[in-house]
Amino acid sequence: MPSSLHLHRSTTTFSGGCHHKQQPQPLTSCFPLPHDVSLPDTVSSYHVHTLRPNQCCSAVVQAIEAPVETVWSFVRRFDNPQAYKHFLKSCYVTVGDGNVGSLREVQVVSGLPAGSSTERLEILDDERHVLSFSVVGGDHRLRNYRSVTTLHASPNGKGTVAVESFIVDVPPGNTREDTCIFVDTIVRCNLQSLAQMSENMAKTQNSSPP
Repeated sequence: MPSSLHLHRSTTTFSGGCHHKQQPQPLTSCFPLPHDVSLPDTVSSYHVHTLRPNQCCSAVVQAIEAPVETVWSFVRRFDNPQAYKHFLKSCYVTVGDGNVGSLREVQVVSGLPAGSSTERLEILDDERHVLSFSVVGGDHRLRNYRSVTTLHASPNGKGTVAVESFIVDVPPGNTREDTCIFVDTIVRCNLQSLAQMSENMAKTQNSSPP
């Protein structure tokens, strides 16, 4: 998979002299969805991220020809993200029972610039179809990563619109554009896989005898 995110280790040299107290970094709000994407008020606020100067945020939108409940049955499984995220090899819930506050340890497939990731479930809303997790550790360079996925019915009422937005630190040596392109690529592949699996399940359900 193409990636412009470099993996070199950064080194910092400290020189002598006085140490000045760091000034607080200004914060800005980021709503990264395209202007032509309209979300219900019940979920749009979940995609507003508070952005620090060394961070970037972006979002990917995926149309899925399957009912929201079918898609949600995959997304809500915090204990089984590898069901549709093919870049993940395995997942083990290490703390909790899959509800908010639970921690999972995921192993990444070989060939990607990461080995493992420790993630915490921040939001699991079965009524509004919202799931959010944050990365709290692991062998990778995506620090302070937080993702929010929301689902809502498509305009024709027959399918689903999945939106996944994220915020993450820009690693030293990279640009915001590099970082967003890299993460966007992974998120887009995940959502395309989610669409395929959900649509296949919906077809199977529709073809089953009553």
